[in-house]
Order: sequence, then C-alpha cells, then structure tokens
Amino acid sequence: MFDNKNLFKTPISEYGEFGLIEHLTKNLSLFNSSTLKSIGDDACVLDSKNKEVLVSSDTLVENIHFNLTYTPLKHLGYKAVVVGISDIIAMNAIPEQILISIAISNRFPVEALDEIYAGISTACNFYKIDLVGGDTTSSNLGLVINITAIGYAKKEDIVYRNGAKPNDLLVVTGDLGGAYFGLQVLERENVAFKANPNLQPDLNDYTYLLERQLKPEARVEIKNLLEEMQVHPTSMIDISDGLASEILHLSQKSNVGFSIYEDKIPMDNQVISTASEFGINPVTGVLNGGEDYEILFTIPVSEHDKIKHNPNFSIIGHATQNNKNFLVTKGQNEIIPLRAQGWEAYLKN
Repeated sequence: MFDNKNLFKTPISEYGEFGLIEHLTKNLSLFNSSTLKSIGDDACVLDSKNKEVLVSSDTLVENIHFNLTYTPLKHLGYKAVVVGISDIIAMNAIPEQILISIAISNRFPVEALDEIYAGISTACNFYKIDLVGGDTTSSNLGLVINITAIGYAKKEDIVYRNGAKPNDLLVVTGDLGGAYFGLQVLERENVAFKANPNLQPDLNDYTYLLERQLKPEARVEIKNLLEEMQVHPTSMIDISDGLASEILHLSQKSNVGFSIYEDKIPMDNQVISTASEFGINPVTGVLNGGEDYEILFTIPVSEHDKIKHNPNFSIIGHATQNNKNFLVTKGQNEIIPLRAQGWEAYLKN
C-alpha cells in the first residue's frame, strides 16, 4: 500500500499557525481577475463582475471519506479541490476561487501538509483556480479538510435541480462506476496488507479505476461545450453520491419521475471486468457507488440531435409525468423501482 510515513519529519510547532500558512501557500499563483485580494489579510476580496456568485462547501474526514493507508496525501489534496469545484460546475457556472481549512492532529508533520498542498496547488494550476484563504487548526480526530468553492455565472446561465420537465432527456457526462470499483479494489488490498504487510499488491489491471477513486477530475469544460453546441440544460447535478441518489434529487426537486435504461449507462471495460471479479452487477455499483464527479443533466427532447453523437455525453433515459415511480428498465422488458442505497452521511449504528 502507499506509504505516507516516510514524510513524517518536521513538527508543525516549528512553524506556528501563521508561519505554517505562509509556508504552505508561498508558491501559489493567481489566475482570475475576480481575485482582488488573496491570502494575507483578514478576508479575501473578490469582484463578481456583475455576475451571480455561487458558493459551495464540502468536508472530507479521515476514515470516513478517505483512508490514508492507501490514499497518497498529494492525491488527497488534488481530490479535495475537485470535490469542491464540482458543485459549482453542477450549477453551470465557472469556479474561480477556493478556500481550504484543515484540522490536523499532532501525528502529522509539516511534510505531510506539504504533500497535501502540493496536490492542492497542482489542481489549482490545472483548473486555473485561486486559493484565496482558509484556516489551519488542531484536531483530536486525525485529518479533516473543508473546501469552500466560489464560482460565477450570468443569472440566465445558472441551472438548478428543479427545472426538469416531463419528456426531457436525462444525460450524463463521461462514464460511471470507476470510483466505486476502484474503492473496492483498494479496500480488498488493504485487508490483504493488514494480514501480511510484506505483501505488495499488483494493481496494474486497475489503473483507470484507481485514478477515478484517488484522483478524479472535475468536468469544468462542460459549460463551454454545451454553449458551443447550443444545448440548454433544464436541470443539473454532479454525481458524488451515486447515480440513483442524484436522479432522485432531480426527481424530487423537479417533481418528475425518471426512466433510465440499463444498456445506455456508460461504463468502462475495467468497471465491467472488475464488477465480475467481485461478483457485483456493475449497474448496482453505478447506481449506488458515487464519487465519479460526472455531471447529470436534463435537456428538452427537441435538442436530442445536438447531443446524440457527441462522445462526451450519453442519453440514459427521460423524465416522466409520474413522480412516484423511479424506474430502471433492463432488457426493455423488466421494470425495477429505482432506490438510492449509496452514501448516507448519518447512518444509524
């Protein structure tokens, strides 16, 4: 498994809170003219440019959202940025700033934070995002990362969850299930590693799945792509908690139902083969897994021809008048009620 322990050298106490912030952020660049004042004052200063401002927040908690036995710290920093900005993208807006707050226990040295911020910096450089603030504090619970993402859009461009209409087409970007099955592989190897720490896993057959789980990508290009195609989404959400959960969110907010077709759901070959290896129906993983950070949206049926041949998108179903039935159609002849069995933040013990 991944070894983060070799990073443990310099205690955080050598820097202090403000010295640590300066150390971690000294090499960050600014990309957006909307950032008037970044790190270094009591608050950042942003210019909305006469656009609407969108703000979203996410929290990642050690041993709930990530396991450091198999999660490289640099990947964790990168993923934290993706998790944050994906919510802004899912409103058909462009993310431009993030704030990162980290609570960390004394078992982590400065070098561990260096790795996390190296991943944050890599993601900010790739997506042209400005890190404009945040906080660091101590924790008795291990590592906690909070991400606040800020984005901008014209009022008329913002897409909410409540705009789907009966007969609208249900569309998804990319392919689904990779992150879920990547997690299954990592958890299996973690169990094997605990039984025999000298055992080194061979993960060459799962590279795509592991990347989807450990270093997902945000679909920041989708807004511009839809504009170029003159496609106008009526509702939109990102896929963080599983396809079924996100469909039910759109259904509830838009007061429609959805029929989705199993054979239309896009899945990579590694998803299908790994699902078979684990004895899991791949569609079950797609519906209930999550963390793909693809975008799910609806469009009027009149825009079908604009999108049908684009490899970035798959039409997987349509909205229905009856909002009490959420259906998966298998083989065109079996109808199954659609339920969300994926991530739930407050499960009962």
